[in-house]
Amino acid sequence: MSQFFYIHPDNPQSRLIDQSMEVLKKGGVVIYPTDSGYAIGCCLENKEAMTRICRIRQLEGRHNFTLMCRDLSEISTYAHVDNQAFRLIKNNTPGNYTFILQATKEVPRRLMNEKRKTIGLRVPSNPIALALLEKMGEPLMSCSLILPGNDFAESDPEEIKETLGKQVDLIIHGGYLGQQPTTVVDLTGDSPVILREGEGNVTPFL
Repeated sequence: MSQFFYIHPDNPQSRLIDQSMEVLKKGGVVIYPTDSGYAIGCCLENKEAMTRICRIRQLEGRHNFTLMCRDLSEISTYAHVDNQAFRLIKNNTPGNYTFILQATKEVPRRLMNEKRKTIGLRVPSNPIALALLEKMGEPLMSCSLILPGNDFAESDPEEIKETLGKQVDLIIHGGYLGQQPTTVVDLTGDSPVILREGEGNVTPFL
């Protein structure tokens, strides 16, 4: 049975954030709150945990995972960011956006888009997610917790516990969340391209 932590959505308890980090560092799969519903994640280099996530999500073939980053310095480590892209990201993070960028050699090949060698990166605004990323000191490999047959990320941690309580190592209860997905912006070209309009305001990228 997985652990189940009640973490305050606005003032995360340091003790529980520390324990959550330990679960991840030991190879665990963790469900945690973001600004677009619950996500499922693991450490960047953990192939076994990634396989578990694919099994839970019933993902076939290569799935475009996202790197959850704590700030812009991490983004520039894992992606090539020109001046225009840097300004756009800086002005709109933390927030409800996923940015598609050219990956650097720091990104494991299995996480990149196979043809384009791109990666999705996010800096979430959820206080629990940010506290966990700050404590980790590295990005989380992550994807939205969209269960087979559903269209949106899970929003009810009690229901997640009922469904996945025996399949993951930790579920963080960070409140009942909205389900609106992030806005996805491709910043690999000369001009931004909106790939999906979601919670994040698209105006800065038009």
